[in-house]
Amino acid sequence: MPDVLIKGAVAVLTMDDARRELAGADVLMRDGVIAGVGIELDAEGAEVIHATGCVVTPGLVNTHHHLYQTLTRAVPGGQDALLFGWLQTLYPIWAKFGPEEMFISAQIGLAELALSGCTMTSDHLYLYPNGARLDDTIAAAGEVGLRFHPTRGAMSIGESDGGLPPDSLVEREADILEDCIRVIDTFHDASEGAMVRVGVAPCSPFSVSRDLMRDAAILARDKGVMMHTHLAENDEDIAYSLEKFGCRPGQYAEDLGWVGPDVWHAHCVKLDGQEIDLFARSKTGVAHCPCSNCRLGSGIAPVRAMRDAGVNVGLGVDGSASNDVGSLIGEARQTMLLQRVANGADAMSAREALEIATRGGAEVLGREDCGQIAVGKRADIAIWDVSGVHSAGSWDPAAILLAGPVTVKHLLVEGRQIVADGRVVSFDLEHAIVKQNQLVQGLKN
Repeated sequence: MPDVLIKGAVAVLTMDDARRELAGADVLMRDGVIAGVGIELDAEGAEVIHATGCVVTPGLVNTHHHLYQTLTRAVPGGQDALLFGWLQTLYPIWAKFGPEEMFISAQIGLAELALSGCTMTSDHLYLYPNGARLDDTIAAAGEVGLRFHPTRGAMSIGESDGGLPPDSLVEREADILEDCIRVIDTFHDASEGAMVRVGVAPCSPFSVSRDLMRDAAILARDKGVMMHTHLAENDEDIAYSLEKFGCRPGQYAEDLGWVGPDVWHAHCVKLDGQEIDLFARSKTGVAHCPCSNCRLGSGIAPVRAMRDAGVNVGLGVDGSASNDVGSLIGEARQTMLLQRVANGADAMSAREALEIATRGGAEVLGREDCGQIAVGKRADIAIWDVSGVHSAGSWDPAAILLAGPVTVKHLLVEGRQIVADGRVVSFDLEHAIVKQNQLVQGLKN
């Protein structure tokens, strides 16, 4: 692969340890790694990407998604429901999925993320109807070209046992653990620069047993992989925890071994002060999903308090059935706005929100090799055209969350171009869209 040189950017927002912002700078990439950052870099023979009129940032990092849900956007009956009612509307539809639905929906979701500046994403797949496997989404990510952190989710407590999901979507716990071992042994790559890492992710406290949560943590730590689940998402979630477990979600997580630097929890809208302190002490990460939290009426997560306490926070778009849009740059802006609504106009700057979306997400996923534009880091880079209508009149082109484009001009992952001139070029997106819409019609019948 030839060297690639990004040339003459309006600004390079490095998110390095000094948080440098370099005007008129270049970025040199070699063998998937950033080899140089500076002014007028010499790179004879390199492929040149001209960044005149553009701001360059690290690729955005998505720490929570359910890619399969791109097939169930804006479903009637779920459009105005709270979390539990929304799930009960959608479970019967998801029960019709199979391998093809998982593969195509993942392709669409990954392409949408790429266009919004995302170079690395996690995915939480916790249901496996009709022969579907985690392998289906991993194959899709391989074609699209994003760095991927899929998690082997699970549900084991169905309606007949007092759980929320229908019995047809739950699995035997022994089978769940066995398949976790299979996918880790088959796909997980612990090396620096890995394109695929696998995590273990029981769905939530209301869909799996205490035993599975505890056993999953033991298995994950034995295998050296990360752990993920939903936690403290809304008032219903807190009430369920108090009624069923006699404690708040933070204590439940701690009792079962679900805190630590190898753990990140989705949502955490209702964490209280003691739980925030617990996460800070234990270095437990949080995937903040502001748009989904708004869509489901869950509330505003205490991100300002988390950050001030030292909690690692990244962003997540969540599933497209509860967000409708998979735009990570949109989540970053929404994060900034909601913290200002809750805490005042000076509560979060555009640059801090962008840091959460880049370096913050990489830290949550345990990827110190990503999330920064610095020599030796992976060449995952987003290039934003600030010469157009979205930034016209801006006095600070680098403040792209205040006045900037919502789609990248170019996107590179491991130095390879995934988006060029605003179009996905790594696979046939138009064909996938046609197939996606055909599958939706089948699900309606």
